[in-house]
Amino acid sequence: MTPSDSGAHPRFAEALRELGLGELVPQVRRFPDATRTAAEAAAAIGCELSQICKSLIFAADGVPVLVLMDGASRVDLERVREELGADKVTRAKAEVVRETTGYAIGGVPPFGHRTRTRVLADRSLLDHDLVWAAAGNPHAVFPIAPKDLVAQAGAALVDVRESTA
Repeated sequence: MTPSDSGAHPRFAEALRELGLGELVPQVRRFPDATRTAAEAAAAIGCELSQICKSLIFAADGVPVLVLMDGASRVDLERVREELGADKVTRAKAEVVRETTGYAIGGVPPFGHRTRTRVLADRSLLDHDLVWAAAGNPHAVFPIAPKDLVAQAGAALVDVRESTA
């Protein structure tokens, strides 16, 4: 499969340019098959599952929060709750994700959202020189250095992945 050299959601491409990251727009890879899940994205790109950055929206006491997590790990909701000092953390409903970010589940990029939210990035993302994240639709991804990803997302580095023990 040959990805096209463009394919970012137009709003996300504009967000990249506004952030001074216009050089990433031509690096967006679009695939004919969906890259909605981390496994689909890793298979399409030909990278390790942990090199995929999942952008997940949760509700902390009803307030949306974005968690950036490597594709091989799961988010530990109790750790997120403790990190945020919240009483309750749940997965956000699809309509909340779209309302908050402007994108549908499976295509949510790590930044360039409709609204500002608190962002947590799991330290596991820093295990790689390069990670791949959604570019605003379920068929497109873009590469970025994890430290740049964390900086552009305005994320706090935390340990919120489920332990494998």
